[in-house]
Order: sequence, then C-alpha cells, then structure tokens
Amino acid sequence: MSAVAETLDELRNLRSLDALLATLDARSMTPGWIKRPRPLLWPQMRSEFAPAHWRYAEAKAAMQAAGKLIGTDLAERRNFIMRNPNPGNDFATLRTLVCAYQSILPGEKARSHRHSSHALRVILESRGSYSIVNGDKHPMESGDIVLTPGWCWHGHGHEGAEQAYWFDGLDVPLTHLLEPMFYEDYPQGYEPVKRVTEDSPMRFTWAQTQAALARAPSDEHFGKTLDLPAPGMSTITIKVHAWPAGWRNRPFRRSANTIHLVMQGSGRSLIGGQSFEWNFGDTLAVPAWLRVEHEASSDSVVFSMSDENLMRWSSYYHLEPLG
Repeated sequence: MSAVAETLDELRNLRSLDALLATLDARSMTPGWIKRPRPLLWPQMRSEFAPAHWRYAEAKAAMQAAGKLIGTDLAERRNFIMRNPNPGNDFATLRTLVCAYQSILPGEKARSHRHSSHALRVILESRGSYSIVNGDKHPMESGDIVLTPGWCWHGHGHEGAEQAYWFDGLDVPLTHLLEPMFYEDYPQGYEPVKRVTEDSPMRFTWAQTQAALARAPSDEHFGKTLDLPAPGMSTITIKVHAWPAGWRNRPFRRSANTIHLVMQGSGRSLIGGQSFEWNFGDTLAVPAWLRVEHEASSDSVVFSMSDENLMRWSSYYHLEPLG
C-alpha cells in the first residue's frame, strides 16, 4: 500500500472527535460547527470602530508647530492621520477609509508619487498652493475639493505667503483589506508641470460647490445634498450637504462608513448616542449602522466621504429610518 493510500485509510478510520479535530488542524482546516470567540455570522451589522471627533483648531495649532519642527526633507507629507480610537487600530479612521490634516509652508514642495489607493483633498485655508496630478497643475484654494484617482502621479507645492492647510481622504484601509497596494516614487522626485488646468473634472471650486448646492435636492436624512462625480474613484462616495441654521435631520442608521468635514458653520451631532459639537474644519467619523442625528446651529456646509457606492455595488447597503 502506498503512503498516500495509508494516510487516507488512517483518516477514514479516526476513532475520536478529538483525533479528527487534531488531524484537521494539522492540515490547516477548521470545522464550521465549533463555537468561536468571534462567530462567523451574527444577526446584524456592527462596527468595531468608534464614533470620533477631531477639532481643526487643535490640529492647526499642532501643524503650525510641525512647520517649525520638521521639514519636507524628513516628512514627505507633513500630515496628521486621524486614527480611530478603537483598540488595536494602527491608523484607519474607519474600516475602509482614512483621513488626515495636512499642511505646507510657503515655498515648499512635496515630492510626487503614486499609489493604487484613491485620494482627495478638501482645502481648508490656502492662497497659492497647488497640486500637480499627471502633469496638470491645479490650484488649491480655500473651499476647493481636489481629486487624485488611484495610480495618478501627484505632488504639491505652495507659492503663497501664508501656511496652507487641508483635509486628506483616502481608501488606504480598503486597499489593505483587499491587498492590491502598489506604490511608486516619481523617478525625478518632482513631476514637471505640463499645463496649468484651473477648470478640471478633478477640481471643484468653492464657488462651483455653492452654486450647485443652491440647486440641489433635499432629503430628510441628509438635507440638501450635492453628489460630486469622481471618475475612477468608485470606492469613495463624495457628497456635500447644506444645512441651514436650525435644521435637524430625521434620525437614521445605514450600512455605510462616513467621514464628515465641516466646510462652513457649526452644530451638533449625536452618533451612536455620543454628542459632538462641531465647528469649521472639524472632522467626524461615523461608523456604519449607528444612529445618526445632526443639528445645525448656524448655516453649515458639510463635506462627506463614504463607502456607500461600494456597499451598494456589493448589495450590502441598507438605510433604516429611526424615530
């Protein structure tokens, strides 16, 4: 009898469940019927991430300190990643998304690179900064939303007189989960400018956003909502909401992870029962399937990025109105 035949015969004639389990374990198999600390299935969605709030005023002060303490020679991107405070999390803001505050000083340049993850920037305070995306030089002025689809070369610079600040949003955690991460530095360090492109599908100016918001439809959960097209960035859903003073939404929960950035105004949000008072530049992390309530105390414009389109594509999207 061959060695293979002997092994198969031994497997067929195992005399105890313990022996069967040990044999399976040795072969990197596990029975589906055993109880586990973390079950394979559960009744409804639950996120391991927590609601969180980052204050722009604090981040801005820290970025001013960073501007004095570290240069672009040591920090290619002078940024502060907003790490969700859930145990064991290293960098992600939510399961599929990460965001950061970034700053650049007058006269500085950030070297060009590209990666498979999709990225965007919302410019909080800037006069004279710019982004170079595949050779196109885009202005980055206060209120602009600038896109960088995956695998596009991109670098930044600043020709203004005052320190510039913006919000970065990427789907890096999703790239890690799915594993198609690729990264490359631009061979010459700084990508040359082929043309200056102020009007581009990769840039939404503050004036354009305000004008489009005035015509946008309204919704009881999200208020006036503008959907921004992001070709080549199907994993990130980008929207801008207008909430007039006194507006309150109908509470809801949904199976999409969302990050909000306050572009204008102030208000309060209840996320999973936790209360957060927000102002200009603040960031809110809203994990999926938590009760969400918003209230604007002044006329507000709120940017959001989420994985809604990804959830819809996967047929995982649910929205549940709450009383």
